[in-house]
This record gives sequence, C-alpha cells and structure tokens, in this order.
Amino acid sequence: MIPLDDAVVARYEAHGERFEILVDPDLAQKIRDGEEIGIEDAVAAAYVYENAAHVEKASDEALNKVFNTTDFEAVAEVIIKKGEIHLTSEQRKQRAEEKKRQVITYIARNAINPQTNLPHPPQRIELALEEVRINFDPFKSVDALVKEVVKALRPILPIKFAERRYAVRIPADYAPRGYGEIAGAAMVTMEKEEWQADGSWICLVKIPAGMQEEFFSLINRVSKGDADVRIIE
Repeated sequence: MIPLDDAVVARYEAHGERFEILVDPDLAQKIRDGEEIGIEDAVAAAYVYENAAHVEKASDEALNKVFNTTDFEAVAEVIIKKGEIHLTSEQRKQRAEEKKRQVITYIARNAINPQTNLPHPPQRIELALEEVRINFDPFKSVDALVKEVVKALRPILPIKFAERRYAVRIPADYAPRGYGEIAGAAMVTMEKEEWQADGSWICLVKIPAGMQEEFFSLINRVSKGDADVRIIE
C-alpha cells in the first residue's frame, strides 16, 4: 500500500450511491491503461468509503446493490477503471503535459508528411498544436488522444500514418552484432531473416515511416556504414 499523503480520491457514482477509495494517481492511471498492477499496491487503505474525507465507509448493502460483491479488490478495480480520479490542479497540469509529449512523440515516429514523404519534426507538431488549441485529457489513452489530435491537425498539417519495409544485408564482420541490435530494436518488426553461407546476415524489416532517420543511424552504427539497404515498395 501507499502512504496516505501520496493518495488522491477515486470516486464512482451509480444507482444513487457514491463510493470512494484512496489511490496513487500514477498507479491508478497505469491500471486504467491496462497494465498489470496489483490493486493493493495502488491504494492507501483497503476500505471503500461513501465519503473518504469524513472517513465514512460504504455499507455492505450499497456495495452489493451496485457491485454485487463486498470484495474490496473487485470493487476497487471498478472504481479505478470507471470512476473519476480527483487530481490537484498541479497534478492535472503535469499529466496533461505528459500526455501531450507522448502524443507528439507518437505522431513524429509513426507519421509522415504525404507531400514530402518525410516525418514531421516534433517541434513542428507542437507549433501546430498551439494553433489548434487542444486540451489533453490526462485520463484518456494515448491512442484516443492521437485520433483527436490528428483530426484537429489535418486541416493545417498534412499527416499520413505509414510504414516502410527495407531489405538489409549486414556483412559477416558485423553480422553478429547487427543481428542482435536490429532484431532487438523496438522500432523494428522483423518479417524475415536469414544467415548466408559467407557469414553475412540479411533481413526484411518493417518500421514506422517516421523512424527512418533513427533506423538508418542504427544500420550505419552496427555496420560501420558497410551495410546494403534497399527500400521494398
């Protein structure tokens, strides 16, 4: 459990009843995002309250009426996932800014300008966001926010989500390292790979279109500029 000083109220209202628990806002958000976080690790007390500020516990009757159980973890999971997390204004501001950064990074890595086939730099995306004035809900998923942002940006910033496929050959001298780093890179989806009789390694990979610069930097680093790379249309 977390210290009480670090907790905020998570509230859920249904059928005329109110239920509150005390949670860590960061861990509660991770649970909402689908991460495997234990309920006990995310709360400050194993109690469901009608009013946490007055330390008034919810009755078993009310719990059964709404949740069909009095089990704390089962009830707390519903409250966290479906209820409201009451943040301070500073916490809300910080979380909204964090979501904004995540959305900018996602678009920069996964999208391109269809007019140039080049990725949009993060700074360009941020300037466009200032123009359209989007509010970032700190409790919405990045996927949901990306959809909202792209819809708002398209009238002023051409955006196309795309992937690129490349055939890569790493010479024998660099193949073992190249295999390890390329196959293990988060940006890379390996579609096919094969070791050659001369000790070289070849692969067919797919990457987000916005990650082309990082991909070529990786290839050049592991092969000291001696790799063969072809784009596959």
